[in-house]
Amino acid sequence: MTTRRNFLKQSGLAALAGLALPKLGQAAFSPYFPAMPPAGLQLYTLGGLMVNDPINALKEVAAIGYKEVESAGSEKGNFYGYQPKELAKIIRDQGMHWRSAHVGGAPFSPGQMMKMAKTAQDSARIKAMVERNKNRPKALNLKENYQELADKAAEGGLSYLVCSSIPVNTLDEIKIAAEVFSKTGAACKKVGVQFAYHNHTTEFDLVEGHRPFDYILSNTDKNEVKMELDLAWATKAGQDPLELFKQHPGRFPLWHVKDLNKDTKQPTEVGNGYIDFKRIFEHAKDSGMKYFFVEQDGAPKPLENIKTSFQNLQKIAV
Repeated sequence: MTTRRNFLKQSGLAALAGLALPKLGQAAFSPYFPAMPPAGLQLYTLGGLMVNDPINALKEVAAIGYKEVESAGSEKGNFYGYQPKELAKIIRDQGMHWRSAHVGGAPFSPGQMMKMAKTAQDSARIKAMVERNKNRPKALNLKENYQELADKAAEGGLSYLVCSSIPVNTLDEIKIAAEVFSKTGAACKKVGVQFAYHNHTTEFDLVEGHRPFDYILSNTDKNEVKMELDLAWATKAGQDPLELFKQHPGRFPLWHVKDLNKDTKQPTEVGNGYIDFKRIFEHAKDSGMKYFFVEQDGAPKPLENIKTSFQNLQKIAV
């Protein structure tokens, strides 16, 4: 049994230990609260840098101080033209960990993509994405290749395989998404990988009497289908992340830490927008968060932008 004297002694030691450790670069020590993981980066933020010269791009990311990375699809496929083991080694050689990979849930038509737009800026961003993707070879997706993608995630030593997006504009599409996620979650579990789904704003729209977010979480196994909560898109959709944590405790092991410009509501550097990240990070334990990744869609100067985000995080995630 912990006495008051022992509690004060332990608390004092914890405080002294905390003073000796740098923020974000290493896990902080505390006997009562979980350690905060090092800052991670969603490599989608780097745009063409990961296509043209991925090794040097990763060196730059590591030099800034990021310790974890999450990959995204590119013109060269899901792993930037590498086999999973090759990419894992490249990242490891830079002193970082490859924790998670984004893959597509199902092919999108241009029309399905445009239904995700909420503003003129969203439409412009999606049109540019559609234009970039039109000449790409067809990528593997979970609807058609869930077992292969689960196996590749395991080959790369990943902790998580994440569905980056899937059509959810009709009730039939929502039901298909839940089915795909259930199959993928089971396949991932067999190979020691956790499956998760990344949200945009669309998941919180009412579709034929159902919100995709609620339907998917209610119709999938909470242990096999987790969520990667994009804090910016959830906030833009009018959701309070803390309320989502209360409704689904422990189901959000991954976060996208993305900020939004107050005027345009478009992505900006973390700490330069209007999202109260300090408040959200204080409830990391409630969400079940294991890793978080900075992301800035359409970053105009990616390396400068992610450096600013990293520096601002030092004042937020403590």
